[in-house]
Amino acid sequence: MVSLLLAIIYLAFISLGLPDSLLGSGWPVMHRELAVPISYAGMISMIISGGTIVSSLMSDRLTRRLGTGVVTVGSVFLTAAGLFGFSMSGSFWLLCVCAVPYGLGAGAIDAALNNFVALHYNSRQMSWLHCFWGVGASISPYIMGYALGEGLGWRSGYRMISVIQIVLTVVLFLSLPLWKCKTGEVSEKQHQREHLSLAKAVKIKGVALVLVTFFSYCAFESTCGLWISSYFADYRGMEKELAASFAAFFFLGITFGRFVTGFFADKVGDRGMIRLGFLTALAGVGLLMLPYPNPAWAFPGLLIVGIGAAPVYPAIIHSTPDNFGKENSQAIIGIQMASAYVGSTFMPPVFGLLAEHVSIALYPFYLAVFLIFGLVMSEKLNRTMKKEKDLHL
Repeated sequence: MVSLLLAIIYLAFISLGLPDSLLGSGWPVMHRELAVPISYAGMISMIISGGTIVSSLMSDRLTRRLGTGVVTVGSVFLTAAGLFGFSMSGSFWLLCVCAVPYGLGAGAIDAALNNFVALHYNSRQMSWLHCFWGVGASISPYIMGYALGEGLGWRSGYRMISVIQIVLTVVLFLSLPLWKCKTGEVSEKQHQREHLSLAKAVKIKGVALVLVTFFSYCAFESTCGLWISSYFADYRGMEKELAASFAAFFFLGITFGRFVTGFFADKVGDRGMIRLGFLTALAGVGLLMLPYPNPAWAFPGLLIVGIGAAPVYPAIIHSTPDNFGKENSQAIIGIQMASAYVGSTFMPPVFGLLAEHVSIALYPFYLAVFLIFGLVMSEKLNRTMKKEKDLHL
């Protein structure tokens, strides 16, 4: 039962990743067909992320009332509905409407699943589960690239992904009895007897620092994923179909990195993995800054950026119960998700404005700023939590 539940959770993490890279890989074609500026991708991204902020903040109450399984099924269904809406959209404003369920579905499942895994599994499983998020995020640019290359259009790309999400919804629905096992819902209810409000949570020592760290990382990741294709197509001169698929290299780097780091994540520890990840991603961004005569030569740098990004997200999540207590983890992870999506909401559109009014060449420099800031805040968090634990010895 427990092994089957873990397999279901792996499928759920694939469903989390599937929609995340679609907008970025399809936007070079979408914005021209819809006759809107390139920066409008940021508006859609903002609506999606805004929905995730709302549902992330609600995740503690929803999970305590409905359980992780029901929240997961409902969230994947909402995402599937939003993606299908994208596939039927004929205007930019209709895309904006469909972005609402798209975003609402993403936030609650993200917080609920991550807390469930942080409570019941080790760092290795957390890393490998997030690797499967990367599988989903890596598959979708190839599907979009295939749809564009075969002349099917970007709507077909969205339709294909929505069908996959619908199938996953059915599988997750059939698995609902598994979530009520002794190590699942019962354990969660024991840890979540009282709701921790936002005001109370941010007063806990170190919470503000982890929120800023997560904000910085997700601002980096979302900006990187959203603007990769546009950067290589519009600045580096790469063919649009190739640029759409080229975006997958970043997510492939994340996927490969999470698979490999899973083997030593328990030994190195969450703090060490976060530090190593930020530094490696920063080195990869440095390689992207080099003036390659052939844009395809940037492949190693993009792959290194993804590999560096790989351990940061799962390590921050997995360290939450240890840093702030199991009884507080669901509420704090929900707030972390909200903070992360504030970064995802506002920072990609800010870069869109920079790309439109200054130059898209600023892309790697913009990424570097968030990596450096995230690393500094993470190290400060480590020192703060060490002092707190020393005081209680």
